[in-house]
Amino acid sequence: MFKNLITYRIGEGWTTDAKLLAEQLAKETFLPCAPTQPLAVGWAPPRGIEHAPLVEVVDGHWLVKLKREQRLLPSSVVQERVDELAEHIEETTGRKPGKKAKKDLKEQAQHELLPRAFTKTSATQVWIAPAQQLLFVDAGSTSRADEVITLLIQASPGLSLQLVQTAESPAACMAAWLLDGVTPEGFQIERECELKGSDDEKPVVRYARHPLDIDEVRAHLTSGKMPTRLALSWKDRVAFTLTEGFAIKKISFLDLAFEGKPEASGDEAFDADMALATGELGGLIPALIEGLGGEHDFAAGSAPAPAALPANVPEEALSESPPW
Repeated sequence: MFKNLITYRIGEGWTTDAKLLAEQLAKETFLPCAPTQPLAVGWAPPRGIEHAPLVEVVDGHWLVKLKREQRLLPSSVVQERVDELAEHIEETTGRKPGKKAKKDLKEQAQHELLPRAFTKTSATQVWIAPAQQLLFVDAGSTSRADEVITLLIQASPGLSLQLVQTAESPAACMAAWLLDGVTPEGFQIERECELKGSDDEKPVVRYARHPLDIDEVRAHLTSGKMPTRLALSWKDRVAFTLTEGFAIKKISFLDLAFEGKPEASGDEAFDADMALATGELGGLIPALIEGLGGEHDFAAGSAPAPAALPANVPEEALSESPPW
């Protein structure tokens, strides 16, 4: 159900329940692009069924979905039409359009071409865990997550969100795990990672489908390269990739997570999938935060502490500012 997760802490004072949140989102429901509209964004039923609830609730967890439709209008196509219009003006008036006229022609061309443009539709899911005061956006980039978060905060007065930051740097912790082979309880290093240097050239080394408990990896780490992403698994139930900015990517559920799960279809399958995903990830994410030293306490005003690395890691490897 979820492929990537960016984690937020819900601020104190947000008392909205699922029914009220659905009413708030209903004010900005998704409507397809009008013929001359380049982009349409709005809230849609997570179940994908017309007129279904905008907030689905399963085992105390909420799911909402932001839908996005964009008309695809290549700049080369627009420019070709602008050139045609400009040529026509020159032929009929004997004058070449100036800079301002060209800008107006571009707007005219876009207005003409948009109704014939193809559309691309995408959706971003938001998982809310009210009991834990956590919110997760299934987005592969912070820019897409920011769009969703901005619209959600606008829709629900009183909602405030802060990116979860761990007390210890994920990059430093991943380096320590790779160096000494000791991971937090329940976690196991898999066969993929990316290491990046801190010098001017920013060299990058990537391993895919490759053992990581080798001298070559340790040599890269002791020379100053730091992990920017590392493939991990949790209790043989979930596989994922952790990034230096505490984003969780490439989530997949392993066979053990499906043991005992009954066959289901239709609405029952949606509920079963959501219960499985929130149940497994609801255990994994707190354990991962704990493995990274716990959540950083902003109220204390202290900077995130570095992980304890083995003595052979050079100090310059930790000299860069943390990713946040």
